Amino acid sequence: MLVSQYFSINNSPQSEYVKPAPMASKIKTSSTNAHNLKVLADYCDVNETLKNISQRWKMSLLYNITNGIQHFGQLKKAFPTLSDQILSKRLGELVAEGLANKSCISDTIPQQTLYTPTCKGNALIRIILELQRWGNKDWPHIQQQCCG
Repeated sequence: MLVSQYFSINNSPQSEYVKPAPMASKIKTSSTNAHNLKVLADYCDVNETLKNISQRWKMSLLYNITNGIQHFGQLKKAFPTLSDQILSKRLGELVAEGLANKSCISDTIPQQTLYTPTCKGNALIRIILELQRWGNKDWPHIQQQCCG
């Protein structure tokens, strides 16, 4: 969903605020922040993708699911400071976005849920790992040039 879709055309009191992104507070349409978000959405398509994948915990969860940590309880142990509510929310987002599949193991008591990566999820993890390799290889050199 593009930020530009958050803005209402009419001037009614209900349209004073921009529709917030998930887990965000309301942003006044007249604020500098709202204007900056609109400019980014209108002129840089990559920002929308980055916003979608960079929510806290999302790529870490997908990475772990891809590497075999696929049960809710296992993920909770891997990320002990992550609340159950946010863990459930991020897993639901991964499923809704087609990055992970959710299946129930029916013969277990209590019933267990298994998360597995989709082809789309595996493809995204390959891109993220390539970005990590680039960062590990090139970023220290870039930081020395500009900041050293």
